[in-house]
Amino acid sequence: MTELHNNDRVELLADVAEMYFLQGKTQNEISAFAGVSRSMVSRLLDEAQRKWIVEIKINHPISFDQELQDRLIKRFNLSQAYVVQTKDSNYDHVMQYLGRAGAHALKQNLKPGQTLGVAWGTSVNAAAEALDVNRPISVKVVQLVGALGSQNEKYDGHALVQNLSEKLGGEPYFLNAPFQLDSEETVKSLMMNASVMETFDKIKQCDIALLGVGATEPKYSSYYQAGYCTLEEVEMLYKMDAIGGVCGIHFDRHGKLKAEDFQKRVVSVDEITLLSIPIRIGIAAGEGKVKPLSGALNGGYINVLVTDSKTAQDVLRLDLAGSKTS
Repeated sequence: MTELHNNDRVELLADVAEMYFLQGKTQNEISAFAGVSRSMVSRLLDEAQRKWIVEIKINHPISFDQELQDRLIKRFNLSQAYVVQTKDSNYDHVMQYLGRAGAHALKQNLKPGQTLGVAWGTSVNAAAEALDVNRPISVKVVQLVGALGSQNEKYDGHALVQNLSEKLGGEPYFLNAPFQLDSEETVKSLMMNASVMETFDKIKQCDIALLGVGATEPKYSSYYQAGYCTLEEVEMLYKMDAIGGVCGIHFDRHGKLKAEDFQKRVVSVDEITLLSIPIRIGIAAGEGKVKPLSGALNGGYINVLVTDSKTAQDVLRLDLAGSKTS
């Protein structure tokens, strides 16, 4: 086969892939049409996948555990619970299922004309990536927490608001400020900025929030692992019994507010405003999220839970053990 220029090569790969995957032609039929051997067609199809010309997506059905959902709703007085049944313990696979369940929960609750508040993190990003709507929904999409920086841009609030507003056909409102500052006085000064004030006005109008649940135990803290705070800072939070956080609001396993000085140095939705949002969807799963989720549920920071069956069982087990020792 004559060597092709790069653009011609890409076109050939796309044509062969389209014939095979979309038109249903066999490799023998493509071989005869393109004038190449069958083994060459096979190699071209492999190359098309390696170069991301072809992406294979399998929409494995999601199964929900109704019994665990009912137990969580009853125990923590939730509005809804979505517990994904998972056999796979691989983190990336679990996160894909969790993202699809989170997107499902969002679609079930979001209505035209509403205002959606968005936090940040891997689970919120998974839901945003999985979201697929048939027609635009006239909503406002508001950033609930300040920007974290450039290390993981797609997990940051700004990128998530942009992604969700584009998918939903909504109007984005960005919080153009860093998440954490060096003093309470600096935060107060920044809050006088007109753009920041406008966004906080929109935050107070939120009907629904899409939230992650963070851990402060260093080995599980994505905030620390990504380099947004020092080991000393995250250990200080953990030693203060602040086992988890939502939007920079930290709490103990009973949901009691902790590390209030830290909260004063962040640009984020405050506790009272967050708790006033009618629908608060929290998405989290994994060993490191069990204690933080327990605190978030006990404190009422989330009232719609999206998790997997293993995490749900561990949260209920931890809660039962805690009630026996109280």
